[in-house]
Amino acid sequence: MSKVILICGKICSGKTTYAKSLIKSKFAVLLSVDEITVALFGTDAGEHHDFFVEKTQTFLYQKSLEIIESGITVILDWGFWTKEDRREAVNFYNKHNIQFEWHYIDASKEVLNKNLEKRNQAIKNEQISFYYFDDELSNHFWNMFEVPQKDEIDVWYISPTV
Repeated sequence: MSKVILICGKICSGKTTYAKSLIKSKFAVLLSVDEITVALFGTDAGEHHDFFVEKTQTFLYQKSLEIIESGITVILDWGFWTKEDRREAVNFYNKHNIQFEWHYIDASKEVLNKNLEKRNQAIKNEQISFYYFDDELSNHFWNMFEVPQKDEIDVWYISPTV
């Protein structure tokens, strides 16, 4: 039976790597807000970034319903940083009677820093086009993250140490 797998975790915790590892085993499609916003609007959306993210999320919520109807599992690699973000997702899928499960990617500060360093270097080397986070910006966003409670999460995945 198809369902939605919602991936929760901090920036550079390994969410996308984890989500990609589920695609074949779960017969799933990965929907990433970051992937779409970077492809359509680039990495310098400035003051419009939050607007683009909100519109993309709205579109992907609706698209996920179409995919689920076709019998394919959907993986949402969005981060779901706040309890409110998670509550909105729960309400949306409950309203549509869609089965879902939460996967939280728990990463140590060491893993976060190593992953961020690796990603930033790939951006500098023009190997990938993605959001660059310096130490100050990454710490700001990591501190904004609201760690979920154990009872919110179905799968608590500990990101491997580097």
